[in-house]
Amino acid sequence: MDHEMSAEERVEVGWEKVRVDGGLRPELLEAACAEPRLRQLFPWVGMGQLHFSRCTEFRWTWDIPYIMPAAGDTYFVAGPSRNESVGPAATAQQAVAMVVDRLPPGCGPAFLGTPEELAAYELGRA
Repeated sequence: MDHEMSAEERVEVGWEKVRVDGGLRPELLEAACAEPRLRQLFPWVGMGQLHFSRCTEFRWTWDIPYIMPAAGDTYFVAGPSRNESVGPAATAQQAVAMVVDRLPPGCGPAFLGTPEELAAYELGRA
């Protein structure tokens, strides 16, 4: 991990990487970027699916639903785990809203570090 960067800077680098990689439909990227509660999380793409993490470092968190492309110009929201489904979305904006509605309590800006470091931090705050 680059300790020279803040969490906010790492998140911005993540969004830029997602944008440059071009693995997402442009309208999904635009809708996700326009939503402040998602924009503060670390984004990553796997198998054409847009994921969001509460931490900035790999292996990322898996407690937020993710968005995948579906037939036509529609989407499907699933997760947070691979065996959970939220449902279909007719538009990118609707898919983003479905994710936002299911954000974990207190889901704030991404934490600078790994999921294990985040868990230790949260345990220390409890």
